[in-house]
Amino acid sequence: MRVSLKDVAEHAGVSIKTVSNVVNKYQHVTPAMRARVQQAIDELGYRPNLTARHLRKGRTGIIALAVPELGNPYFAELAGAVIDAAAAHDFTVLLDHTRGDREQEVLVSQGFRAGVIDGLILSPLELEAEDLQGRDGLDGRNGRNDDVPLVLLGEREYDLPYDHIAIDNVAAARVAVRHLIGRGRSSIAYLGARTDSANRPAHLRLQGWRAELAEAGIPAPDSLVGGVGGWNRDDGAKAMARMLDSGVRPDAVFAYNDLVAIGAMRVLHERGLRVPWDVAVVGFDDIAEGQFGAVTLTTISPDKQAIARLAVASLLRSLEGAQTPGGHELTAEFRLVERESTLGRR
Repeated sequence: MRVSLKDVAEHAGVSIKTVSNVVNKYQHVTPAMRARVQQAIDELGYRPNLTARHLRKGRTGIIALAVPELGNPYFAELAGAVIDAAAAHDFTVLLDHTRGDREQEVLVSQGFRAGVIDGLILSPLELEAEDLQGRDGLDGRNGRNDDVPLVLLGEREYDLPYDHIAIDNVAAARVAVRHLIGRGRSSIAYLGARTDSANRPAHLRLQGWRAELAEAGIPAPDSLVGGVGGWNRDDGAKAMARMLDSGVRPDAVFAYNDLVAIGAMRVLHERGLRVPWDVAVVGFDDIAEGQFGAVTLTTISPDKQAIARLAVASLLRSLEGAQTPGGHELTAEFRLVERESTLGRR
């Protein structure tokens, strides 16, 4: 038998409106009254009908998160954080996998799931500004979609009226390189420059690498830039092998992400080079895998929980009509996590 708000109200000895205020998390309820109603809810096993609640507001209760790679641990961990942040507001998350393909990113951004979702969080790799400009003025009458709020994640920068959430990638790269310089390294390679597109987001981390070396008066020749076709473990391994085969032997590596760093570390091991004594390594993303290798990985750790909270909060503000016009650049924090790949074993 389904427990109703009326049942809870009678059990707690309060009005239905008071129970509704507690269930809907309204602020103007005294702590004592909230505890009293919550006790009745727990004792009766009341569960709110979230579907009905969303439908009353003309919503589905579903938001979508579209990421380039579900197999990439960073995006898997970010997805988990978004799911948790959405659940705190009684929303369900639908996951989309774009494979970093521009056509798929355009399809997702133009609202092909209109009518199914209330909002979209998109982490694009190839999407261009012109792909999003046609999104304005869309409406349900002609099969297009203007009511679905859009929030963008990641390093791509768009001068468009959509909130964009990222960390300061240039500053983060500089912190990583500064750490290596502080450990006495003077020939610091960057692994992760994309070979197939000049507009890929890796340019911001490459920019930070160059800026920090320049400030320290350390050369940054092109021979120390390792190009990759992707950002996975095998891409890092191939880039590291090509650099070593060319006769370049850096004493440190800053990698675009942890997967590239892990691939590079494997090749260094195979070539008889010890991490960090011969070559120190810093990654980016702070994925769980980096904590469990034979040598744990020093990395830049973006605040994934904050990124998720900011993204979900932005969508909710738009849904409630509280969002001010125009895009907002929202920045999440990051920190350097020092481990054995630069410090050695203690």
